[in-house]
Amino acid sequence: MSYSDTIQQHVYSFPDLKSVLAKASPFRTGDALAGLAAESNMERVAAQFVLSEIALKDFLNVTIIPYEKDEVTRLIMDTHDAVAFQEISEFTVGDLRNWLLSHEVDSQKLAQIAKALTPEMVAAVSKLMRNQDLISVAQKCEVVTQFRNTIGKKGHLSVRLQPNHPTDDLHGIAASIVDGLLYGSGDAVIGINPVTDSVDIVGDQLKMMDEIRQRFDIPTQICVLCHLTTSLELLNKAPIDLVFQSIGGTEKTNASFGINLSMLQEAYDGALQLNRGTLGNNLMYFETGQGSSLSANAHWGVDQQTCEARAYAVARQFNPLLVNSVVGFIGPEYLYDGKQITRAGLEDHFCGKLMGLPMGMDVCYTNHAEADQDDMDNLLTLLGVAGCNFIMGVPGSDDVMLNYQSTSFHDALYVRKVLNKKSAPEFEKWLLNMGILDDVGNRLPIEPSHRLLKNL
Repeated sequence: MSYSDTIQQHVYSFPDLKSVLAKASPFRTGDALAGLAAESNMERVAAQFVLSEIALKDFLNVTIIPYEKDEVTRLIMDTHDAVAFQEISEFTVGDLRNWLLSHEVDSQKLAQIAKALTPEMVAAVSKLMRNQDLISVAQKCEVVTQFRNTIGKKGHLSVRLQPNHPTDDLHGIAASIVDGLLYGSGDAVIGINPVTDSVDIVGDQLKMMDEIRQRFDIPTQICVLCHLTTSLELLNKAPIDLVFQSIGGTEKTNASFGINLSMLQEAYDGALQLNRGTLGNNLMYFETGQGSSLSANAHWGVDQQTCEARAYAVARQFNPLLVNSVVGFIGPEYLYDGKQITRAGLEDHFCGKLMGLPMGMDVCYTNHAEADQDDMDNLLTLLGVAGCNFIMGVPGSDDVMLNYQSTSFHDALYVRKVLNKKSAPEFEKWLLNMGILDDVGNRLPIEPSHRLLKNL
């Protein structure tokens, strides 16, 4: 199947669907690195015109990565909800954009069609949207998940407390946890990136975090972001709440991470049997990011944003509590500057939410990118408006273990204040009872005699 369009007497031809998707993407350095980007803005506009007229049915008849060679493609096609698809089955990609932006389409309607949408469909429609369109539609989505608290309700914004330490020192990690809790962070998860995947070290970290959680009766969940195989080894040896894994949008990408779908299923089933959740059983935590398939030479000629959307099909299969795109972490070879990072963050949030995922964002950049904290302030605020489920809370916004810049506990207070957002309801009640917040959500002065400080 080939496509073409004429602009100002110049005919642009695209040999197949994945070429149209790539050429229609807003420019980013990763697609240029892969030789997939449009060569000019005119070619990009031509591709967007062509894409707008492609029927959604075509995405069910043409696979951009062969069905027989990729288990993610098989997952996408085999789990497609044909009944829910009837609502939009006669749409083109352009029709879908107009329908999503219409006033009559609300949160309930979007939830009903989430599993009717393939990743390629949502990636396609995102390429026809301005930033304000991505924000408008994402803001209408509401994806609520539960483990020990309730994440994702409208008017709420949760925070992952990220207490990383460059030597995995338990005392240093504990100090960062207390610091974050005293700023109202930690309702999404208290989650450590370990320096090493040692089973013993990860087990000790889990036990320490669970002791703090139980001592202060904190309505949240804990996680060490170790490799899936480490979690599997620890399932019956340490207090595992959430199972973490980085995932990608192709079988080859996931193989580069050392995983496949059957391993994810094994971990999901094993963690369910632990029965540690009190309100719900959403217990998987996935991280993604544009460019991961390209960096692993596993993209099959598919643009990085479409590959990213395909990762969301993997996440959706396992009913996760949290999914977040670590949007600027991969570096300027893939997302060059603040403008590209901002666009990618809004795309990822939109696509994940539209597919029914509890989407959060690590609003971040590496120190060699053409970006700074002002860019991150802008993206953080835009994502807050868009209804992002959660963000990161890093001491001082500077992760001393992973060596990148993210958002701080103070940034979380800022965005909650200016956008009138609250933490998870159960966690909000805990903050009030602990004297950390007052009854209108303002942070109270913390005395040295405070229970969190005195009892550690």
